[in-house]
Amino acid sequence: MTWSEMQPLLAQACWDTLYMVGWSTLIAVVGGLPLGVLLVLTDRGGLLQNVLASKVIGQIVNVARSLPFIILMVALMGFTRTITGTTIGREAAIVPLAVGAIPFFARLVETAVREVDGGLVEAVQSMGGNTWTIVRKVLVPESLPSLIAGTTTTIVALIGYSAMAGTVGAGGLGDIAVRYGYQRFETELMWITVAVLAVAISLIQFAGDHAARALHRRAGTSGPAPRLRLLKASTATSKTV
Repeated sequence: MTWSEMQPLLAQACWDTLYMVGWSTLIAVVGGLPLGVLLVLTDRGGLLQNVLASKVIGQIVNVARSLPFIILMVALMGFTRTITGTTIGREAAIVPLAVGAIPFFARLVETAVREVDGGLVEAVQSMGGNTWTIVRKVLVPESLPSLIAGTTTTIVALIGYSAMAGTVGAGGLGDIAVRYGYQRFETELMWITVAVLAVAISLIQFAGDHAARALHRRAGTSGPAPRLRLLKASTATSKTV
């Protein structure tokens, strides 16, 4: 196969992979962020302590994370067909990708939020801040560098999952590698696909690490005292409003 024949295939495959990973990442962040925060809030000693709810949510997350992605795709075929009207193609692949990524990202969010300095939480509580204020002004902003790193990890994992989804007709780079590299013995195209995936993952990891380090340095240079003054001002404003 010549390069002129490979180029349109690779271009379409890259777009399909970007489409699947982009939408599934967005859904994972929207669903996983509140779920991860809720795991912290309802845990023992949390602001909304409810041990039973925490254990139930945690168990659901653990079960969802324990399923291999290929099994998850098969198990969700009925649900996927209900949502998208089909079980084949990039739109159909987004459903299991998002469902598999939500609990994965939720655990990363939980770890990130637990690292927040408890003194800042207590300070906002002493100012009269409620749970929503603490989540919005302390937990999420203070854990943002770790959340960026967790999002990067999730994107990298989703790229791998999307390649696996390509084996069942979802399209993307995984589909190219299987259909042409494996079934038609186009080894050159397969290795080009591997190279494209490696470069994409390296660039995403570099960008995510750079953003996380930049946010961490900014938080470190500001120090706790200025942050407390800012939190006090914002809390007072919220109470006034």
